[in-house]
Amino acid sequence: MPNTTLQAARAAKNDEFYTQFYDIEREVEAYVQYNQDVFRGKTVLLPCDDPDCSNFTRYFAQNFERLGLKKLISTSYAIESKQYKIGLQTSLLEEQSPQYDPDKSKTNGKIFILDSDRTGDGRIDLDDLQWKYLHDDGDFRSDEVKSLRDEADVIITNPPFSLFRDFFAWIMEAGKEFLIIGNMSAISYKEFFPFIMENKVWLGVSSGAKEYIKPEGGVQKMGNTCWFTNIDHGHRHQPLQLMTMEDNRRYTQHKNDRRWSFAYLQYDNYFAIKVPFVDAIPNDYEGVMAVPLSFLQKYCPTQFEIVGITDRGNRYGLKSKEYTKEETPKYSDLNRRGVIKQNNQYISGFAELLIRKRK
Repeated sequence: MPNTTLQAARAAKNDEFYTQFYDIEREVEAYVQYNQDVFRGKTVLLPCDDPDCSNFTRYFAQNFERLGLKKLISTSYAIESKQYKIGLQTSLLEEQSPQYDPDKSKTNGKIFILDSDRTGDGRIDLDDLQWKYLHDDGDFRSDEVKSLRDEADVIITNPPFSLFRDFFAWIMEAGKEFLIIGNMSAISYKEFFPFIMENKVWLGVSSGAKEYIKPEGGVQKMGNTCWFTNIDHGHRHQPLQLMTMEDNRRYTQHKNDRRWSFAYLQYDNYFAIKVPFVDAIPNDYEGVMAVPLSFLQKYCPTQFEIVGITDRGNRYGLKSKEYTKEETPKYSDLNRRGVIKQNNQYISGFAELLIRKRK
């Protein structure tokens, strides 16, 4: 099966990819290991979901008591409102329920709620889920789902790729804890990066799922997704083990990679050096360094600070002018990314983070 990027998915509005149970369990359990009470007494909302078949709903329902949840709310989007309808149909669970309505099943979203032992078997789990139709189509921007957002303490989901900016703004508007899946390139979004820089949002524990379930069946490979969160976890407090610049040059495994030829070169438009690989960050350089976005997977905020990004249109980007060591740029009018010069040629690349060691 060919590898499809999230950019292609967004362009085609093929947003309905389901996260596998293992990937959800692996990520969430890391937060519980760091703080066993992280979800205790809280209401968890799973919007942008399909509760009939969602692994998000399944995981949190199965672990309701162990996690100490107060309430679990899961909502779905109406079939007829979705851009991508291939393989979508009413579930057997819905059709066998007394409240089933063939018309509403197409036009109305659904809400699943778990908050008590409804079966009387002495435990709260998947069998105690109750559902009904929403009044609207279940769009997260509707007043109906907004009220559920305001009720919740934590929001966890895999939102539609094409609506990531809107969904992130929707969460931040309410000031909630969250754990969501998105495209790694979202880091450079002008609406998103300030929260990364100000240490209000960070990457999750795992690097994101590599495969997602397609609604029509089968698996879709993805190579550039990650978890974003504002919930603390132990991995972000583990400092990187670094070598000196001299030792990195001597022992690097990247000598045959073209990108290594630009290692530690000075940017011509900003007082920073280029570090093309995270494992090549030197421990004996005190100035600003431009590093790959993947650095965030190893980022320890007590070891480094993020001071900007090499991206046009971002208010924390670079300006196209010469900077002295003391100046700190805040706006950008570059051609697209940060520029470094070698042999009188400008070498453009992907957006990079500008970081420096904390003193």
